[in-house]
Amino acid sequence: MKVYAVITRVVGALAKEGIGKGRKNEQQGFRFRGIDDLYNALAGIVAREGLCILPRVLARTVVERPTKSGGVSTFALVDVEFDLVAAEDGSKHTIRTMGEAMDTADKATNKAMSAAMKYACLMAFQIPTEGDNDADAHTPEPVRREPAPQTETSKQVNGEILRSVLADIRAASTIEDLRAIAARVGKSPPPDVLAAYNDRKAALAGAA
Repeated sequence: MKVYAVITRVVGALAKEGIGKGRKNEQQGFRFRGIDDLYNALAGIVAREGLCILPRVLARTVVERPTKSGGVSTFALVDVEFDLVAAEDGSKHTIRTMGEAMDTADKATNKAMSAAMKYACLMAFQIPTEGDNDADAHTPEPVRREPAPQTETSKQVNGEILRSVLADIRAASTIEDLRAIAARVGKSPPPDVLAAYNDRKAALAGAA
C-alpha cells in the first residue's frame, strides 16, 4: 500500500509553496484559489511522485433556473469519486466530493467537475494558502522552563534526606568519608550542611 506514502510526499511538497487566493470573484468580492492554480501547482508534483488521480462520476443533477435578465441559467451538481493510485504498486485510496456550479451556456457540468476536483485535492493534500519553506523566516522564542513546584511529599522527602546527610556528616570518621557524604547534596549544599561539614572537617583535622 504505497499510495499513502506517495500522498504524504505530495502533501509535503505542496506545503512548501502553498496556493494563494490570488483570484477574485467580481460579483461577490471574495478571493479564491482557481482550478488552474491547482493544476499548475499539482501537475509536476504528482507526475514526479507517480500518483494518478482518476475521477469517476457517480451522479449528476441538472436544473434550469431563470435569470434576472429573463434568460436561463443551468445549475449542475455532480457526485464524484477520485481514485488516488500509486503507479508503483497499483494501491489506491478513493475520496468522494460534491461539485456544483451554474452557467448560462453549456459549461455548468464542466465547472462542477472542476469544483469537485479542486476541493478533493485541497482537502486530500491539505494545501495551505501560504508556503513555509524558509527556515530563516522564523526564529522560535526560547522556552523558559519553570522549576516544578514542590509538593508536600517532595518537601518531606528532601527534609529527610537533609537530616540523614547531617547525621552522617557528624558521624564521619575520616575526611574521605566526609567528602563522599557531602557530595550527596551536590555542589551547592545548604548552609546548615556546609556548616556541619566545616565543623566536622576541623574536628577530624584536629584529631589527626
